Amino acid sequence: MKTYDVSLNISPGMPVWPGDGGIVIRRINKLEAGADANVSRMEMGVHTGTHVDAPFHFLKEGSTVEKMPLKILIGRAYVVHLPDDVALIGPAELEKAEIPPRTRRVLIRTRNSKQWGKDYRPFLKSFVAVDPKAAEYLVKRGVKLVGVDYLSVAPFGNATPTHVTLLKAGVVIVEGLNLSQVSQGRYNFYCLPLKLNGSDGAPARAILVGV
Repeated sequence: MKTYDVSLNISPGMPVWPGDGGIVIRRINKLEAGADANVSRMEMGVHTGTHVDAPFHFLKEGSTVEKMPLKILIGRAYVVHLPDDVALIGPAELEKAEIPPRTRRVLIRTRNSKQWGKDYRPFLKSFVAVDPKAAEYLVKRGVKLVGVDYLSVAPFGNATPTHVTLLKAGVVIVEGLNLSQVSQGRYNFYCLPLKLNGSDGAPARAILVGV
């Protein structure tokens, strides 16, 4: 069984959502300066890199990240590989992907994954995203987790409808996956967000294991 690390490397040079601020990782204690150990400090937003959105991100009365159900974040998933000419994911694109019946976790690979090469590229506003109708389609199919390969599941400049549709239905959203090395098919998915009390989201380590 092959294991795929589908998490992004967190580094100061990686793209972040406009307005989120940058990433700072610095050593505050250094062995070479006489300290007993190297100790680093990190500053970044909770929606940095590979991360999960808690319902509280878009819903005033929504639950926060420490209450997210692990039984949804771990389990069998299906990776959908959409063609590079897809600019916006609607119901028709998902129908063509022939997602197997009773699939509860769907990870969507698009041309976005090409952004996660050896060197990170600047933030891309024209990333491929899920439109509200496609979100409704996934909810009606009984999907409980949606993963995407850019920093938002929703189109830039129109984030609310897609997020609200999914989060109100109890769908877990995982954003910022690197699916560039993963083929379409079934896998076991493991995604563990940091247990940040009261937070609207959290960075996560995510892997896929072939079945």
